[in-house]
Amino acid sequence: MSTKTGPQRYPGASRANWYQDDFGGDAMQVNVVVLHTTEGRSLPGYGGGGSAPNLTAVPDLGARKLKWYQHFDIETSSRALVNLSGGVETNTLNVCQVELVGTCDPKTHAKWKKAGDAHLYWPEAPEWALLGVARFLSWMHEEHGVPLSGPKSWPAYPTSFANGGGQRMSGTRWEAFKGVCGHMHVPENQHGDPGAVDFARLLKHAKADLDLGDDEEPTETKPGTAKPAVPAFPGRKFFRAGASNEHVLTLGRQLVKRGFGDHYKVGPSKVWGEADRLNVRDFQKSRPELRGDADGHPGPLTWRLLFS
Repeated sequence: MSTKTGPQRYPGASRANWYQDDFGGDAMQVNVVVLHTTEGRSLPGYGGGGSAPNLTAVPDLGARKLKWYQHFDIETSSRALVNLSGGVETNTLNVCQVELVGTCDPKTHAKWKKAGDAHLYWPEAPEWALLGVARFLSWMHEEHGVPLSGPKSWPAYPTSFANGGGQRMSGTRWEAFKGVCGHMHVPENQHGDPGAVDFARLLKHAKADLDLGDDEEPTETKPGTAKPAVPAFPGRKFFRAGASNEHVLTLGRQLVKRGFGDHYKVGPSKVWGEADRLNVRDFQKSRPELRGDADGHPGPLTWRLLFS
């Protein structure tokens, strides 16, 4: 069992339908977000919580915004995935699960539309809905280090059901995966949701929310040299008072390498302290992109610029 670190509640999310007290769950160091669609038009009951995700996003079509409900801590295993005996772990494998109220099925969409039943069809989600999901993903990247990346294939439903689009991960690939994916990508599951959601736009909005560019854009390098590798940002939770981990040491060594280690008396260590904060602050002050928020606490942009 892992130790939970960092914020466990998504800001603004309601706990009116909280299930963790009844169903418990395993503590995890989350590095994956799985997106589902509910195939319904309102907040599900989830069988009293027995099949609930970590969070549900309910579209308020009149107000043009998402209302969030949280059912489990961010880093407590929830219960929305099939997890077969003797196979790979799904619910408990470092996964935060999010249900998006609405449908990904074009037949259901057509039926509800004909009946005049207001709903959200996620493959054609309006910008405000995509922005609402993207803000959650950017928060998960900033606070918990979930990479803003994922599978390239998001086939439309019903092709996505079972593995009709060839999109479902093998057990080995799933166990190595970090980032954002759909229910249709998780092994041992037959579901095809969330279908052809505009994943590229979700990532674009999430990166814009963090003032990050496209991570795959090439940076200028001298002819014949390789682009320097930037390690994935692990999340703000690793750089809080009293934190002790390898990420703090990696950060400290890079600060020294870049000439910002003046506040170390001996050198960087695994324990986050005031010397680390002051060195990060000095680096932030040296960059015009960071001067307005030079508080000494590394976020995704500080990390990317420091290691670029």
